Amino acid sequence: MAGVSDWFSIGSTVACKTCYKKDIEGEVLAFDPQTKMLILKCPSSSGRPSVHDVNIVNLSLVSDVQVKREVSPTTTEPPQSLNLQRLNTRVRNQVEEKKRMVKALQAGVSPEGQKLFIAIAKTIQEITWSGQDIVVWNNVTIRPPYKVDNVHGNTESKSYLHVRKVVEKHMKDTAAAEIQQQSQQQPIQKNNSNTTLQQ
Repeated sequence: MAGVSDWFSIGSTVACKTCYKKDIEGEVLAFDPQTKMLILKCPSSSGRPSVHDVNIVNLSLVSDVQVKREVSPTTTEPPQSLNLQRLNTRVRNQVEEKKRMVKALQAGVSPEGQKLFIAIAKTIQEITWSGQDIVVWNNVTIRPPYKVDNVHGNTESKSYLHVRKVVEKHMKDTAAAEIQQQSQQQPIQKNNSNTTLQQ
């Protein structure tokens, strides 16, 4: 592993690849050499410049670690304090999301339903499974096969109209991604119509 030392200075920029083949790069907030735990402050996955993602990385489970920018450990500036309450809330939310996905798998939900659930959950927190149905805000239900026509609820309510728009956007994005993927996978066919056999 190139650039790895027994110690990472706070403020240094480190990049690594997890055992799930996910690349993580960020600024070192903390490092514990005994447990090999590294805490990195990364750009926000939501794209908002005012917030950051905090990743806790177990260096025993990474395939590659590189120090992109080294900071002298002699700096006297104290490290920023972490909002532990917010971190605990995020951990709870992530655990709940994983439990909901396991529940969906146990109910035999199709991959399309799981993808739609994940797309909605990115912007709406009040979402859950009821068997194979997706329930949003306790008053909008999306039934298999999870198309726009499968959204049920009070058709005049703002929540129904909002969920319907989210489903429409997801369907358009999915269709566009499939078209792009198909166009990239089509083999280049050679034109053999002009070839003649010579004896």
